[in-house]
Order: sequence, then structure tokens, then C-alpha cells
Amino acid sequence: MYGDPATIRKILTELGDTWAVVGLSTNRERAAYGVAQVLQRYGKRVVPVHPKAESVHGEQGYASLSDIPFPVDVVDVFVNSELAGPVADEAARIGAGAVWFQLGVVDEDAYHRTREAGLEMVMDRCPAIEIPRLG
Repeated sequence: MYGDPATIRKILTELGDTWAVVGLSTNRERAAYGVAQVLQRYGKRVVPVHPKAESVHGEQGYASLSDIPFPVDVVDVFVNSELAGPVADEAARIGAGAVWFQLGVVDEDAYHRTREAGLEMVMDRCPAIEIPRLG
């Protein structure tokens, strides 16, 4: 329900290539680090969003979505489910086209708010798993 194939395909192929990855830092042990590398290999621009605003994978980091000085197409969320809703709300405020909650990140209220705001949304899925499946 929260990751139908048509929506996944649309986000990965039609909505644009600038992905803000919330929770991405220089910590190579975190899932966000590897997923961001996969997204880059598939032509996505990965923008790190983390309180430390570290540069990762050659891209300048920002402390929040609102600090990014250019349009963002997709917001990929690597934070706990309890913190994910406000990130989705911020994604809507900055005009992103979609929100993607990573594996294990589920907030049904945020899903409905995000969809009502006109954004595409996927929850509890990983783009690094889904993008190679597109063929």
C-alpha cells in the first residue's frame, strides 16, 4: 500500500534527479551512506542533510531541508519513524515532489498529510533495492 510499483517507478524515473538524503553523514557504517552511493551510480544528485552539515560523496551538506538553496525533487528519509513526520512536512514546505521513507520508517499520519499536500510518497522501502529492478 505504501510502496506500489507505479509510484516507485514514478519517483525513481520521472520526478527529477536531486535527492536530499536526510540522515546522511560521513559515517560509512550507516545505511544512508551506501544507499546514497547507489543513487549516485544511477545518476541522482545526492544532497546530504544532517545536523553536522557534512559534505558527503562530493556534495555539500546542509543542516536542514530549508537550508538547501536550490530545488529538491525527492526527500529520502533515514530517521526514526518518530522523527520522520516533521521531515515529510518540511519536504512539502520546500516544494519537493516526493518523500521516500526508508525501510523500517513508517508514519501513516505523515503519509496521508504528504499525499494530501500533493506529493508522491513511499514508505518502508529502499530506493537502492528498487532502482536496479526497473531494468
